Amino acid sequence: MAHDHTGHSHVVRADADRRRLAITLGLIVAFVAVEVGVGVVAHSLALLSDAGHMLTDAAAIGFSLLAIGLAARPAKGAMTFGFRRVEILSAQANGVSLLILAAFIAYEAIRRLFDPPVVRGWLILIVALLGVLVNLVAAWMLAQANRESLNIEGSFQHIVTDLYGFIGTAVAAAVILLTGFQRADPIVSLLIAGLMTRSGVSLVKASGRIFMEAAPEGLDPQAIGQALVAQPDVVEVHDLHVWEITSGFSALSAHVLVGSDSNCHAARRGMEAMLHDRFALDHTTLQVDHTGGDRSQIVQLDIRPAGRGANAETS
Repeated sequence: MAHDHTGHSHVVRADADRRRLAITLGLIVAFVAVEVGVGVVAHSLALLSDAGHMLTDAAAIGFSLLAIGLAARPAKGAMTFGFRRVEILSAQANGVSLLILAAFIAYEAIRRLFDPPVVRGWLILIVALLGVLVNLVAAWMLAQANRESLNIEGSFQHIVTDLYGFIGTAVAAAVILLTGFQRADPIVSLLIAGLMTRSGVSLVKASGRIFMEAAPEGLDPQAIGQALVAQPDVVEVHDLHVWEITSGFSALSAHVLVGSDSNCHAARRGMEAMLHDRFALDHTTLQVDHTGGDRSQIVQLDIRPAGRGANAETS
């Protein structure tokens, strides 16, 4: 009996990632509780605002945990691919939330540049250093997870921007304590907002490519088509589609015409082996027919060997 070692390893890795996310979530929630407590005691609106920011990060990590749980469900009914693309939805939500937070932080920072409040430098420095420590541990945890998953990467980017934010806050607090320059805090906040914007745009762009079913990064459909048409007995390749179902799960489908006297089953096996070896494509659907058949499809990509023409067709 054959065993699906790939599927088993995927489940094991997903379980490990789930544990890492759960530990990270616990660290963040504990730190939020500390920030709220200190903020209430010190009557610090800045600390309470940051606690709200951290709470959104905890929500993002919680969404990532939910996405991993849903993605692990088997395919059934109408969900023929299961719920694996929920991870991409989570990544996009994380990217959008980073952009929204960056906008709020930038707005508040600009307001404080014109009207800088008096902040308690020592209190902010202590909390910022504690925040650096917590986020270093959280970032180390998620760095060991499967960051090829956009879902994990989204949570990781939230933690990393928090880490940069607390480092910047600690620097600003030190500058305020040494020089009294109160505008150091909003200036650093603007830099952090810029980093958050870059991470958010990257996540939204990457997840958007998957939702639009663009070819995965690093896979050129034209090169794949040329490799297919160079296989023995292949006359023509059209309706070639290459897309990404979720992070690390690419798929291909194509209509292939082979010579009228060719063994279409042998040709298909040869193409599948080539796609696996050269392009690491394992989820392939090849419709192989002999030349001379009646075709009425709209052709998305028509590739033929040199000398036989290579023109795009439409029905």
